[in-house]
Amino acid sequence: MAYASISKPGLHFNTKLYTGNAGTQAVTGVGFQPDMCWFKVRNNTDTHAIFDAVRGATKRIIPNNDTAEGTQSNGLTSFDSDGFTSGDANITNGSGRNYASWNWKAGTTGSGTTTGSGTGKAYSYSVNTTSGCSIVKYQGNGSAGHTIPHHLGSAPTMVFVKQTSGVKSWVVYHKDLTSGYVLNLDTSDAQNSLSGAFNSTAPSSSVVTLGNINFTNNDGSDFILYAFAPKTGYSKFGKYSGNSNADGAFIYLGFKPSFIMVKRIDTGNSYDNWIMYDNKRSGYNVDNDRLHADIPDVENTDNTIDMVSNGFKIRSANSNLNGGTHIYMAFAEEPLVANVGQSIPATAR
Repeated sequence: MAYASISKPGLHFNTKLYTGNAGTQAVTGVGFQPDMCWFKVRNNTDTHAIFDAVRGATKRIIPNNDTAEGTQSNGLTSFDSDGFTSGDANITNGSGRNYASWNWKAGTTGSGTTTGSGTGKAYSYSVNTTSGCSIVKYQGNGSAGHTIPHHLGSAPTMVFVKQTSGVKSWVVYHKDLTSGYVLNLDTSDAQNSLSGAFNSTAPSSSVVTLGNINFTNNDGSDFILYAFAPKTGYSKFGKYSGNSNADGAFIYLGFKPSFIMVKRIDTGNSYDNWIMYDNKRSGYNVDNDRLHADIPDVENTDNTIDMVSNGFKIRSANSNLNGGTHIYMAFAEEPLVANVGQSIPATAR
């Protein structure tokens, strides 16, 4: 059994639930100062929203559509030592609305000039090498082979890219997609051939390589890149095959999950959404409610998975969760075994 590299996952990722007050609200209890916050109102069809410290607290991008970055001065207004402060925007703090916020810590900042082919461009970043999370703002140069340093020190296995200065779909790299294929975070589409996005090149321990297309590398356009590298006992990025049975697949993670996002990749039906679970909504098996990253719907209360001490178990025959081939990303609530000195393993829910 491999021991975890992080004994307290909640110091690097945490889900925080809260109720909006339509004013100014300081939300605490995250456990750290976040550098990336993803919001979704659970009982309303308002859009998702992501804010990060590299672009600036008031700069909003929307996971469920292809729109450019917008300034939301009354959305998230600051990243605080134990959470964040929000204004009165409906996407983050509407009166009486229930919210989920997913929060990641990066924190080590820097800037430089991009590398590889073409003209070097300015970039800035915030990175957490311990947890494998990197946030990079860069400018495209239009040349295949343009490389973006991520500063993780190990190769990321899942990367999200969005052109922030224009209307372009999100582009997602995952290590288990077909080579040269990508997913789009803002659609339910199957994996699609787009070799120009990442130049048919897997990320290395130092850079993400881009092709020459507008989605990831339009000359002079601004982009944001979120890169995640796996850490034993804390995060995992993989795939599984469904069996179309309510007694579904078990996916071993090596930790008790706090967050899971799943996407079927071999079909692109309108219901093949990006499915999001966490350990706070509702927080017990089999009642793990879901949201969808690609659509702004109300929280779904179908009972579809168990989150257990060492992974997750599918409890639905639905094809969007248990059909063909699915990829996932997952972060830990608790490692199965934290370190050599730990005698008590993670408990089930």
